[in-house]
Amino acid sequence: MITFFVIGLTVHVVFFISIFDIYFTSPLVHGMTPHSTPLEPPASRLVLVVADGLRADSLFTLLPNGSSRTPYLRSIIEDKGTWGVSHTRVPTESRPGHVALIAGFYEDVSAVAKGWKENPVEFDSVFNESRHTWCWGSPDILPMFAKGASGDHVYTHTYPAVEEDFASTDASKLDSWVFTQVKSFFKSAQSNSTLKASLWEDKNVFFLHLLGIDTNGHAHRPMSQEYLDNIGLVDAGVAEVVSIIEDFFDNDGRTAYVFTSDHGMTNWGSHGAGHPSETLTPLVAWGAGVQKAKGATEPQPYNDGFLQDWKLEHLRRVDVSQADIAPLMASLVGVPIPVNSVGVLPLLYLNNSERFMAESMYTNAIQVLEQFKMKMMQKKETTLSFLFTPYQYVHAQNFTCVSLTVRNKPGCCMAVYFCCPQVVSFFHRAMLTVGLAVLSLWPFLSGLFGKAKSRSLSWLVGCLCLAAFPLMPVVGREPNIHLVGWLQVATRYLGSRMVYFLNIDRIRKLYLKRPSSIFVPLLSSTRLFHRLLSIFLSLTSTYLLLSTGSEALFPPVLSWLMFVWINIEQEALLAQGMSGRQELSTIDFSANIDITKIRQLKLDDIRRSYFFVFFIITAFFGTGNIASINSFDPASVYCFLTVFNPFIMGGLMMWKVIIPFIIVMCTFETIQVATQLSSRSLFLIVLVISDLMALHFFFMVQDYGSWLDIGTSISHYVIVMSMTIFLMLLSVVTHVLTSQRLVLWRQRKMHFP
Repeated sequence: MITFFVIGLTVHVVFFISIFDIYFTSPLVHGMTPHSTPLEPPASRLVLVVADGLRADSLFTLLPNGSSRTPYLRSIIEDKGTWGVSHTRVPTESRPGHVALIAGFYEDVSAVAKGWKENPVEFDSVFNESRHTWCWGSPDILPMFAKGASGDHVYTHTYPAVEEDFASTDASKLDSWVFTQVKSFFKSAQSNSTLKASLWEDKNVFFLHLLGIDTNGHAHRPMSQEYLDNIGLVDAGVAEVVSIIEDFFDNDGRTAYVFTSDHGMTNWGSHGAGHPSETLTPLVAWGAGVQKAKGATEPQPYNDGFLQDWKLEHLRRVDVSQADIAPLMASLVGVPIPVNSVGVLPLLYLNNSERFMAESMYTNAIQVLEQFKMKMMQKKETTLSFLFTPYQYVHAQNFTCVSLTVRNKPGCCMAVYFCCPQVVSFFHRAMLTVGLAVLSLWPFLSGLFGKAKSRSLSWLVGCLCLAAFPLMPVVGREPNIHLVGWLQVATRYLGSRMVYFLNIDRIRKLYLKRPSSIFVPLLSSTRLFHRLLSIFLSLTSTYLLLSTGSEALFPPVLSWLMFVWINIEQEALLAQGMSGRQELSTIDFSANIDITKIRQLKLDDIRRSYFFVFFIITAFFGTGNIASINSFDPASVYCFLTVFNPFIMGGLMMWKVIIPFIIVMCTFETIQVATQLSSRSLFLIVLVISDLMALHFFFMVQDYGSWLDIGTSISHYVIVMSMTIFLMLLSVVTHVLTSQRLVLWRQRKMHFP
């Protein structure tokens, strides 16, 4: 048994790790020679302003009275600069967005191992190629570019992370802090000769990262007054900073300005996926080397209706891909294009000679070619010579066909797809509803209804109630605070009554004050009903504190159905005339199990194992999944913290995901004890099911798309590959929860005569 466990564990760990080596290796190559245009650049310095979370329509759309909430930037668009839409790629998040803007390449998929927090390998950027770069803004973004820079010429000025508070009434103070710091910086430079001399050098970059709009969008939604007012504050701040910079450099006309955003935001205050509200961001450039505003002399090649909505059809619109902004900035200030950039220089933004633009295009092409040559050389060195074939277009077509065949149409995987519907539900949550509807008929089809009518009807109603949840939207979109509030009040009231009923009144205050404590059930009796009720109430209370909508009803309904399942399994044993059946009222989890009574696997145990696997999957997908964190509402963790902390927030949301698992596991622990079911047999069945599912999901892992797409594909594979290991570990936790008991000792007072 131990040998079997070790071999099985090793094989599953190897296959689990394999996807990260196959799918999530960094596409970046190193060792290329930087290339720059040999001609004199039009600008000596560049100012990059990134308004985090700013949607294109929020900037360009006029107010009902015909005026603009951003009068300064609107005047730039109409008189001094070139404008357009920057099309971002998924995942539309701050880190990959800024990397695309400043380094010119899109998501490095190997960052999955870093929790998407920073790039796992060093990379080149416009900041790295500059002579000096001064940055002001968020501590989550700025250090990443300083860390990746060679030398010590990227200077960062950040506010404390505690300032990024989603519960703040107005986060525009983050942007005000940046503008204040920039103004103080240039004021102090007037009396600092060393700093002033550095500022007057060429190839300098100034980066203003403005996080207020994004934070207000998360907290108040993009249609809120806080979000819209913050945009106006940014416009006024940019106007003031431009005036200060121009005065400092004596209006020498050698400063280029780029204003854009890293990503947009949905109407419900999230980002990360590919909705147009997330992928369409504004781009406004003006100053040295930038083409001034031009009228549209012919119909523009855009039929999305935005020109008419924004009242800008009379001005030429120049759209770009987000990575194109990096070579644009490099060309303007005369630094080498970042060696990892895949951006294409947008010529329509440049105002220079034809020779300069031709040289810039050539430099851009050579820089991309250098990456290809380095990649080919590395591939050749790590491949057997007789297997290495230089790239050809025909081969690419054949590879695409083969790839599609292998990834999407493997015969064995298609068979698994049709044989395992627990698979279909991973892609279509509504299949869980169908499955629960079918399971609700089990007592009627098996003949149990005639022997246990009330329990059969409870099973029917419980399955149908639980079947409603997969039809609801995933968590995070539509908060319903009033519903959750009433449920919390009801749970506290019910909890206090049950604590009194269970004769553990001495921990009543502890239960009510700390409903999230996992140790509370350990203080109750180990008798079946008492212990399970204590566990379910404790976990449900915690879940409610992390809920903002209808998902708060999920644990109570699931717990109800689990209680019914335990009782109806007893009736199934009675109908089979199985000897050794134990009455539920007599079961004590802490009692020693008689090994001689543990029976071998029977046909009906396969059905129990199938129910168990189905309920485990329902527990995971009933209200969403791990990928739902992509669109979670920050209000769901307000009971525990309001200051932005991705690790604690992520941990709380993961705990919320795990709670339904524990409820199902505790139920099956009870069924195992009551029916003397062999745990080894259970894991053998689960192992077979999970491995068949894993074979399919291995070919479905994605290393492209939004974090939602990537995270969903990874979570599917991880779930089925680690199901056996996870359930074994969780069984230990649930065994402790059900069978162990803590005793509170009171210190006796000593009385002396």
